[in-house]
Amino acid sequence: MELTLWKRWLLVGVAASAFNAAAWAADKAKVVILATGGTIAGAGASTANSASYQAAKVPVDKLMLSVPELASVAQVRGEQVFQIASESFTNSHLLQLGKRISALAKQQDVDGIVVTHGTDTLEETAYFLNLTVHTDKPIVVVGSMRPGTAMSADGALNLYNAVVVAASRDARGKGVLVTMNDQIDSGRDVGKGINIKTNAFASQWGSLGMVVEGRNYWFRAPVKRHTMNSEFDIDKLDQLAPVEIVYGYGNVPASLYEAAAAAGARAIIHAGTGNGSVADRIVPTLQNLRGKGVQIIRSARVPAGFVLRNAEQPDDKHDWVVAHDLNPQKARILAAVALSQFSDSQNLQRVFWEY
Repeated sequence: MELTLWKRWLLVGVAASAFNAAAWAADKAKVVILATGGTIAGAGASTANSASYQAAKVPVDKLMLSVPELASVAQVRGEQVFQIASESFTNSHLLQLGKRISALAKQQDVDGIVVTHGTDTLEETAYFLNLTVHTDKPIVVVGSMRPGTAMSADGALNLYNAVVVAASRDARGKGVLVTMNDQIDSGRDVGKGINIKTNAFASQWGSLGMVVEGRNYWFRAPVKRHTMNSEFDIDKLDQLAPVEIVYGYGNVPASLYEAAAAAGARAIIHAGTGNGSVADRIVPTLQNLRGKGVQIIRSARVPAGFVLRNAEQPDDKHDWVVAHDLNPQKARILAAVALSQFSDSQNLQRVFWEY
């Protein structure tokens, strides 16, 4: 039986809509979400629990389903890499995660990668990836300060913003990024400054930009070496050098530094007071350890500023290294990566200036 005119138009309209939907989907960026656990995957006993909860409870598929708006931004798929609280991250976790990201970044059907992560060590993982993964595709690390079960949970919007950034061409080539509290920060600079507020992450040098209602606004770009321009390559990295941190304080004993060296540390990050200051009674111990081949790196426990070389201590004379503006935990990451490739203090100081 011949189709009536209106039925013909209906079929044409359906076919056109299907074609347009397929074309629209083909145009959308393809983003992979790698889940590692953390608060963003956490759950509290009640909606009133924003600071007390169990981390790493919600799997990636349910995490994605909780933000249906992701489908309007990109073609998104997820992988559960780990399901742990981030304070339990080890060097092995960093290497495994980095290698998976590197493999995905090489795929033609991947335009950007989001890593959901606990906030306790998020800044360390972001910096490690910034140093070692060779790609200009956006890698965005994201977490939350409150579990998804809390009344004013921040994870859903943080994840949405992360996918927006990862799907954006204008985020390419800017290194590893962190999106929290509407801000876009460099994975190199950002740090966690407070444990019970949603504006916990910031950089002393300022954010790179913001995400507002699904749109990126950029204000500056990173200048330190990263990703594609890094001399370190995750594909060639199978282990990290052992590096330990000793926190400086009044009455700190030399035995802590000696114990770190005895445990096999190839470098010790001295998290010093002020300008990475070293107590007079500790100086001979650090000189002795340096003479035995242990690298001594002066960082600072203060949250901002940077350590000046040959100020407070004659670093040239002692053959010590300064961490510049890197906090102790990020200094550990860089030293662990760098010392897996070379062992001299001159090159080690160079990378602290360049990265």
